[in-house]
Formats: sequence, structure tokens, C-alpha cells
Amino acid sequence: MKKGIIFDLDGTLWDSSETVVDSWNEKLKSIPDADYEMSYEQMKGYMGLTMEEIAYSFFCNDTKERAMELLNLCTDYENEYIEKHGGRLFDGLEETLAKLHENYFLAIVSNCQEGYIEAFLKYHKLEDFFDDIESYGRTQHGKGYNIRLVVERNHLDKAVYVGDIMGDYNSAMEAGIPFIYAAYGFGKVPEGTPEIPDIRELPEKAKEVLG
Repeated sequence: MKKGIIFDLDGTLWDSSETVVDSWNEKLKSIPDADYEMSYEQMKGYMGLTMEEIAYSFFCNDTKERAMELLNLCTDYENEYIEKHGGRLFDGLEETLAKLHENYFLAIVSNCQEGYIEAFLKYHKLEDFFDDIESYGRTQHGKGYNIRLVVERNHLDKAVYVGDIMGDYNSAMEAGIPFIYAAYGFGKVPEGTPEIPDIRELPEKAKEVLG
């Protein structure tokens, strides 16, 4: 039986908020008519949202077309910046992934732009641990659709999604697979949801959930 663990990225595998904020503000300063500055609190609030939702919320003084143009400029630069600077991996991540990859198919599904997951993997040299990735930026679909896509195209018999916010929980429910809550991340989910307070507890919890 082929079993898979599909991960959210931000707040589940790492915290890139400082790197992302620094990259956005650096890029925005170079755009003469872009009178915006991102804060760390704002960025954490946007984690898990689709690209359009972030654009229309943050660049709220511009038209939707201009908001998307500014967003694309920032996210393209963000990918380049992350490839050079990385983010903060949660403690124990690499050894946990190595242990999980012995028994499970591992994938990442995120609502990020195309190239963001790739930059994460490249900087931290984690490519060998993951068998598939998918993003909103590539498919123009949300996490629920993309989780199901990863499950089906890789012929997984059982899978679980690991994430840290309500949107992740809802996406797993939409995809029809169980969910494990990364309680050390950025958000909250319904009480009673299987959870881990530390990424290093995932192997045992995955065994409970997937059998």
C-alpha cells in the first residue's frame, strides 16, 4: 500500500516571514509609484491565502490589475531572494524528513507562487526528501484541488495533509483526506484534530493516522 504525507510549507516546514518581508520591502522601494510597506504581522496574516487574495488585500489602493502586477514583481523577486537567503527551518526538520522518507511518499502543496517551493528546496538542499510538489501559481487552483491532484497522479492509497491554519484543515477536508495539525505554526484549527506540538513527533502521529 502506497502511503503519502503531503505538507503545507509556511508555518509547517519553515518560517520564511522575515525573508519574505525583507524581499518585498526591498522591491517596493525600487518601484516609484508603489507606496506600500509590508510588516511581519501582515505577512504572517497572509500565509495560506491565494495570490489574488494577498494582492487585493495588500495593494488595496490600486486597481486589481495593478495589484496583480505589483504582486508579480514582488513574488518574482521573493523567489530570487529566498534562493540566496533561505528561511528558518523548524527544529528537527531534516532528520524528521529523512526518517519519514524511508516509509512514505512525501510532497508539498502550497498556495504560493510558482518557484517558491523550488527556492525553499534549493536553498536548504532538501530536494531529495520530496517526491512531488504543487502550487497555486502553477495550477491556478487552491490547496484542496492540488492535494487531490497529487494524491491521484501519484496513485497514493492513503494520504494525510499536514498544515497549521484553518485553510489547511479545510483544504484537506475538501480533498477527502485526514489532517494533522502543526500546532507550532501560525494558526488554529478545530479542537480534537490530531496534532503535533513539534515536527519531530510527526512519524509517530502519521503512523496513528495512516495505519
